[in-house]
Amino acid sequence: MSTVDTRGALEAVERILNRGGEPEDVLRAVLDALHQRGIPYAAVRVRGEELSVGSRTGALTSGALTVATDDKAFVERLATLTSAYVP
Repeated sequence: MSTVDTRGALEAVERILNRGGEPEDVLRAVLDALHQRGIPYAAVRVRGEELSVGSRTGALTSGALTVATDDKAFVERLATLTSAYVP
């Protein structure tokens, strides 16, 4: 997998979550931020619908979140951060 800026991704996600907003808008912004920082694919399942960015490749899933990375701690941290926005 390509190099991913996990630190920058987590910082961007935290900024997005701090701004708040409608859950679907926040989750879309989170997915876009992950993609911009090197995540080739990310998706979250919301009310039975999948919001996603990128092309699906090998990915880890934690709850409703799927991220194409082999960094389990990163995915679990993202899942924890975004859990309040997943109905």
